[in-house]
Amino acid sequence: MKRLDLTGSTTVITGAAHGIGADIARLLAARGAHLALIDHDGTGLAAIAAELRGVRVTTHVVDLRDDDAVFASAAAITAEHPRINALITCAGSSMLGSLEQLTMEEMRWLTDVNLWGTVSVTKALLPALSAAPAAHITHVASVYALAAPAGRIPYSLSKFAVRAFSEALRHELEGSSVSVGAVYPAGVRTGIILHGRYAAAIDPAVAARAAAAQAAMYHTDPADAAARIVRATERRAARTMVGREARLIDVLTRVAPSSYWCVMRRPLRAAIDTTTPLS
Repeated sequence: MKRLDLTGSTTVITGAAHGIGADIARLLAARGAHLALIDHDGTGLAAIAAELRGVRVTTHVVDLRDDDAVFASAAAITAEHPRINALITCAGSSMLGSLEQLTMEEMRWLTDVNLWGTVSVTKALLPALSAAPAAHITHVASVYALAAPAGRIPYSLSKFAVRAFSEALRHELEGSSVSVGAVYPAGVRTGIILHGRYAAAIDPAVAARAAAAQAAMYHTDPADAAARIVRATERRAARTMVGREARLIDVLTRVAPSSYWCVMRRPLRAAIDTTTPLS
C-alpha cells in the first residue's frame, strides 16, 4: 500500500487538547499538515492551536457522546478543509472500579466516550475521507484491548470494542481508497489515569492511590507515542504496538490466551486494589 503523504492535506484529531493528541498535532503541524482539532475542552484546544504556525488549524469543541454535535462538527470541518486524508481518534477516558463498585450509568458513560464517540466521528467523516485519492483512519485503542485486567472492566470493554470496530471497518473498506488501523499503546505518561473517573462507591483516597500506582508503571513519553502513531498513519499500518509493555503483552496474550493474568496480576496488584482502606 502506498505511503500516505499528510503534508498539505488535513488530518482530523480527536482528543487534541491534551496528551498524545496534542503532541500529534504539534508534530503534524511541523510537517506542514493542516489540522482540524476536536475536544470537549475548548480552553485546551485554543492553547494548542495558538502554538501551531504555518498551517491552517480549526478547533471544534464537541462532546463525542452527542451524535448530532459530532455530525455537525464533521460538516463544519468538511466545509473548512477541502482535502481530508487522515483521521486519528485519541479521545478517551479511564474508569477505576470493580463490577460490584461500578454502576451501570458509570460504565455506560465510559463506553459512550471511548467506543461510541470513536464510531460516530468515524462514520461522520468517512464520506470526506472516501473522497480523497488515499486516506487512513487510525484508532488509538489500548494495550487493554489485548489483555483485560481486573478493576478495568468498562475501560477494557470499550477498548476491545474499538479494536473490533477497527478490524471490521478495515475489512468493509477493503479495496477502497480508505485504510484503517488500530494502535495499542501501553505505559504512556499522560494524565488519563490520574485525571480519569472512578466509581462513586470507592473512597477517593483509595482511588487516588490505585491511580498513582498504575501511573508509576508508565514509561513511554507522550511525544514518542505520538511519533509512532503518526508513522503508523503515514504507513497505513493495520496494527501498531506502542511501548515495550505493549509488545510484551501482545506476545503474552498470544502464547497464554487463557492464563496471561497469572503473569500480569502481581505487578498490577497495587493498581487494581480499589477496596483496601488506607492505613
